[in-house]
Amino acid sequence: MPIEHASVRAMHKPWGVSDLHPWSSIDGTGDAVGELWFERADKNAPIPALLLKLLFTSEPLSIQVHPDDTFARAMGMANGKSEAWYIISAKPGAQIGVGLNRRVTPQELRASITNGSIVDLVQWRPVAEGDVIFIPAGTIHALGAGIVLAEIQQRSDTTFRLFDYGRARELHIDNGVAVANAWPLRSSPDPNRLTVERTVLVASQYFVLERIDLPRGSSWALLAEAETWVLALAGHAAIGLTAVSMGQAIFAAGGPTSIEVGDNGLTALIAYPAAIPVDLLLQRLSEPSIGLTHSVAPDAAKPTGLVEACT
Repeated sequence: MPIEHASVRAMHKPWGVSDLHPWSSIDGTGDAVGELWFERADKNAPIPALLLKLLFTSEPLSIQVHPDDTFARAMGMANGKSEAWYIISAKPGAQIGVGLNRRVTPQELRASITNGSIVDLVQWRPVAEGDVIFIPAGTIHALGAGIVLAEIQQRSDTTFRLFDYGRARELHIDNGVAVANAWPLRSSPDPNRLTVERTVLVASQYFVLERIDLPRGSSWALLAEAETWVLALAGHAAIGLTAVSMGQAIFAAGGPTSIEVGDNGLTALIAYPAAIPVDLLLQRLSEPSIGLTHSVAPDAAKPTGLVEACT
């Protein structure tokens, strides 16, 4: 089965940062880096269904929306874009915008874009480390400054900007209004603890996102039949013959492989295309050595955050 250390592509953004440590040694001093895309190392491999990213914000992103599959295909694209965020860190006062604070008509939405009042129409909320946010296609959303997050999404780069804080970038008002769900959101189920080691953060039509917390010195089998992305958040491990540590990602598919966890344990995100969690995704092969204790990220045993879905 292919086990690849994912390659990394830096995407320069006006709202990005110059210093990506400790997540990457890439230097954004000359041109701020806003996103790191994790891609298959084998350039001749089939295009994955999902795209894994890290995002770094020093300024607010545009207020934006993504199309669903139907609208995207009508425009000649392969699919739409639903996504999920896992907040890795957030400075005090950092906010995200997800959905609107009241229902509006398409005409009212267009007017709010034109006069800038869409900033007040968006439902803003504070975020903290460990929060989880699901952004279904059609959801108006935005990121504030001071956030580092991991994102998993349908593989699409189609974004309709509605408002961009005066930056000289193109807006896509007609398409954005056409695809937007112009109303508040309702809460979805909280993260679901499957086992001591596995927590399902999001289970959507397009992908499942989990967090795993593996104790130091333990051995596991990862049963990755479909495309599977693993992003290390803390600690380190060998997946197959490939080492992974904080800020690095692995692509796996086609069958079982081993995970040998290092002395600091391993906390990681795992994402794969499915509508429900895979029951046998992770199987323990051995217990940690006597005298070793479970070492995970702070509060890893306490899933936090919220998962949002459109009404």
